[in-house]
Amino acid sequence: MNKPAIVLITCDELRRDGLSLYGNQSISTPHLDKLASASMRFDNCYTPSPLCLPARCAIATGLFPHNSGAYSNFRECPLNTGLPNIFTLLKKSGYRASMFGKCHFVPAVDERATATTTVETEYRDQYLALGIDDLYLQDDKAGSIWFYDDYSRELEAAGYLDAYRERQWNKKEYASVFDFPGPAQWHPDIRVADKTCEYLEKYDREEAPFLWLSFSGPHYPFDPPAQYLSRVDASKMNKRVYDKNEFDNPNRVHHTSYHGPAGIDACNRAKDGACKNFTEEYWERLRVAYNANIALIDDQIGRVLEVVRQKFGDNAMIIFTTDHGELLGDHGLWGKHNCVYDSVWRTPLFIQFPHGAHAGEVAEAKVNTMDLLPTILRVADIDTDVRFDGRELISHAAAGGYDYIFAEAEGLMAVTDGVYKYCYARFGDKDFHELMNLEADPNEFNNFYNDPTHNETLIRLQKQIIERLVKDVLP
Repeated sequence: MNKPAIVLITCDELRRDGLSLYGNQSISTPHLDKLASASMRFDNCYTPSPLCLPARCAIATGLFPHNSGAYSNFRECPLNTGLPNIFTLLKKSGYRASMFGKCHFVPAVDERATATTTVETEYRDQYLALGIDDLYLQDDKAGSIWFYDDYSRELEAAGYLDAYRERQWNKKEYASVFDFPGPAQWHPDIRVADKTCEYLEKYDREEAPFLWLSFSGPHYPFDPPAQYLSRVDASKMNKRVYDKNEFDNPNRVHHTSYHGPAGIDACNRAKDGACKNFTEEYWERLRVAYNANIALIDDQIGRVLEVVRQKFGDNAMIIFTTDHGELLGDHGLWGKHNCVYDSVWRTPLFIQFPHGAHAGEVAEAKVNTMDLLPTILRVADIDTDVRFDGRELISHAAAGGYDYIFAEAEGLMAVTDGVYKYCYARFGDKDFHELMNLEADPNEFNNFYNDPTHNETLIRLQKQIIERLVKDVLP
């Protein structure tokens, strides 16, 4: 096996500053910090979408959501099996493709979910149709409760599914914050790591492996095993970035998320559907649980990396990133829907290249997780005429990266030059426009959209969105 093993590790909804590498003093993430030190870091990486499915499909295809057609968590817009993707392109060149954990390349439409897990095989079949050879499916924490997958079937056989389901569905009592109701080894992130280690330890095929290890955590529910809570020093948690007057203006995107009755992910857990009604005690419990889940994931990544090193030595490409971040109480909200605050939009990204290449380098250029697929193909020495929106990271970063970064999802389009951000969003039948200035307002509390002194900047950013869409949609 001459080609390098390729291991892509993703978390779900992990904030960049959740790692001790980037300033989280409430926990330690030694395994990820060590991996970062042996990697090339991309310290200005952004997600192409603040929603799980579009962000993941962008990683898998190297395409913007509007070009892949996978643009929403909530509509029937699954990743098209006819599109070239990370699995099919690597398989054509002799790799065996596997995935462990959360896929979410198909929308889990909520109205199909009930408080009783139902038998659903189509998701697994659709994922395999994307070119995955070996799959252990734990398709989101809530997803494993809504629909049977490999993990929930095992959890049910072990006798813990009913308790997990009850806590997740009891949104008013637990509000998505609870201790995992079973032995720690059955937590989804530990179980997925177990299966990954078992697979790699036994791997003896001639094909080089491509393995996507996809943790569901620290995405809500915030559910670490109780013993991990003691790993968090709550006194050292980063303070919430919060101004109670931020959403007084009803023209702010998240006015109703904060004041009710609906909006961002957290609203149906809050009294009157208003995130302002969460107490400080609740916010602390939630944030402790979130950080505890990160500590748990770091432990699991350490286990997996040890197996990778024992099995493949330095002939491995190891990538770590996330689909997007999480507000975690910033702006008085949790979740990510229709958010382009930095805590959601910016993501950690570092890559350990084979044989120690580029170790210790730090790129400050603006890049995107869509750039991963062309980068992987370059390292695997795979030529293709497939068109990507993303670019190969090493040469792209050396050339200065992107001047403008875009994010999109159902009802959302945003652009940033790294200092200014313009966001267009639609909730229901209402349009919203926001313009942020990170130099004047680094906490992103204020909307400069109607400030005439920012007109030139606003026009410049809106022009970028128009040009981007016209080039792709109406070439």
